[in-house]
Amino acid sequence: MRQLDYNKEIDRICSFIDKYLHKTRFSKVIVGLSGGIDSALTAALCVKTLGSQNVIGIMMPYKNSHPDSLNHAKEVANQLNIHYEIIPISDMVDTYFNTYQVEADQLRRGNRMARERMCILFDLSAKHRALVAGTSNKSEIFVGYCTQYGDSACAFEPIAHLYKTEVKEMSKALKLPESVINKNPTADLWDGQTDEKELGISYKDLDEILHYILDKKLTLEEIQSKGIDKHKIELVISKIKNSEFKRKMPEVIEKVWE
Repeated sequence: MRQLDYNKEIDRICSFIDKYLHKTRFSKVIVGLSGGIDSALTAALCVKTLGSQNVIGIMMPYKNSHPDSLNHAKEVANQLNIHYEIIPISDMVDTYFNTYQVEADQLRRGNRMARERMCILFDLSAKHRALVAGTSNKSEIFVGYCTQYGDSACAFEPIAHLYKTEVKEMSKALKLPESVINKNPTADLWDGQTDEKELGISYKDLDEILHYILDKKLTLEEIQSKGIDKHKIELVISKIKNSEFKRKMPEVIEKVWE
């Protein structure tokens, strides 16, 4: 894996945030605090750059969300000394499904939750004149582990160049709460859901394979020669290909007929 100087990388990200807000003429950001490590790190980096008075945290639990998610989000907000609001999304989500789509499965309901949260963030961004800071990491972006126009929607992405394992190490460097750093990563969209269970691979293995594919430009055979299971490599390659549409702007017809 890559060997990062985390202190230098933190400074580089803070410079990126500062320059982007200066360019867009904003002074505040708003972050959806899920209780997970990605949103915690994003908020911490924004606070380090802009000051706690210019970062707003929004917690949006669903009725089935694990209590720890909200508790950990509060712990992060309190440590960072930022203003936060709690806006439950159960009624908003359930009204749609109970009225129009009773048969919807867990995936559709989870996607709706992610999009409902982003609707709230963008509405409040207008209220507070604050840019929505994205919380996606490189690992999840490249395997499509995100909801299009849900958690993938934002004004800018401070940690999208970091693999999940690097997010964890940087969070340690910033001394974020251990309860957040050491928990099993989960989108908390339904009971018992974990990221690694859904992905079918551990973040350690995923990040190693992604590093060889994206950074080292190695072939399947070259990666396999390093002792990595072929099926895991094929799984990651498949996920990258199948989620490519999520990493692109919508296709358009570039030229008119003449």
